[in-house]
Amino acid sequence: MKKSLFAVAAATAFAGAAQAQSSVTVYGILDVGYAGVSERDTVSGTTTKINSNQFSQSAQQSSRLGFRGNEDLGGGTRAFFTIEVGVSPQDSSAASSTANGTGTVTVMNNRQTFVGLAQKGIGQASIGTQYTVIHNAIAKTDPGQLNNMAGNVLNPQISGINANNQSSSSDGNTLAYTVRASNMLYLQTERLAGFTVSGFYNMNNQNQTQTSATGGGTTNANGYGIGVDYNWNKLLVTANYQSSNNETTSSTATFSVAATGVLVATNAKNTEMYFGAMYDFGILKAYAGYIDRKVTSNLNSNLYLKRSAQQIGVRGNLTKTVEGWASVGTGSWNATGASAPTVNFNAWQLGSNYWLSKRTNLYAIYGQEQTGSASGTNNSYGLSNYAVGVRHTF
Repeated sequence: MKKSLFAVAAATAFAGAAQAQSSVTVYGILDVGYAGVSERDTVSGTTTKINSNQFSQSAQQSSRLGFRGNEDLGGGTRAFFTIEVGVSPQDSSAASSTANGTGTVTVMNNRQTFVGLAQKGIGQASIGTQYTVIHNAIAKTDPGQLNNMAGNVLNPQISGINANNQSSSSDGNTLAYTVRASNMLYLQTERLAGFTVSGFYNMNNQNQTQTSATGGGTTNANGYGIGVDYNWNKLLVTANYQSSNNETTSSTATFSVAATGVLVATNAKNTEMYFGAMYDFGILKAYAGYIDRKVTSNLNSNLYLKRSAQQIGVRGNLTKTVEGWASVGTGSWNATGASAPTVNFNAWQLGSNYWLSKRTNLYAIYGQEQTGSASGTNNSYGLSNYAVGVRHTF
């Protein structure tokens, strides 16, 4: 009897020790509030205006629910995973699709899901749906911290309604860069002499027997990227490049661009660059960033869409509980093809937080964007929106 009790106690102690080597953390963000939008779109001399207001969500930060785990494998090696989905507090369904002014929004979407291994002193590798190197870099060097409001040229919003429904970030793309990709291998080194190097490769290829003029053939979606961060005292400098290619057996390439800068491209190559910097002066942080994106047809290299923009900004604590930020940016996009538009745009944003605790804050944000007339047309676009709300992290 004593031996049995001893065996049970030993097994229990061993199980407790094993469990102590691994951990799982549940985390998330819930962001709700009130928002107003004013939108103006002029096409061929006809102006359409939209003014709306609503109880909103995810204005400052996209709401989400996540699970993050680590397991110590010994010898400085550990396994890790992340499962993170986007949620919509204002929607009555936990997982569905709803339509807004410009399309369908997925209420619960896969933001990140990956598993990886890390080795102390070397770095880590992971496979799954993950953020790109440019998205990770902008997250560190954007004074607005990638909020979903108008007025940010590094993370532009299609419209204020879209912003509050987080659609532009949930589909893996923005007007300026690719946010995330699936089927991705992501590598990152540990910091050495101030440098950290990150890179990824994503691959999804298919070769299907062609049974008709339009069916079958190859459908390849590949991409890669590399980013380098340099940290020295209070300075951070980052340089990043990424490229993706969508190839099909189709004999056509689709290009569509509107006055808002929305672009749609199939059978095309997409190249993106981002350079950013942040310096911490103590009472405030100063930011600067430049982004460039070009989409080129695989069938005709003279057919392309290009967007570039630059932004500066500051962020700092006004008091112990009040934080504020401001940014201003300019840019242009142009395209070849039938209409060959060339457009200049500018944007600015102001925001503030009132911290009730380390996890809960009230916020107020206002942003504005103006897009000039495309070459040879009298088309133009304007967007402004504001939001006040509460964000809770856990």
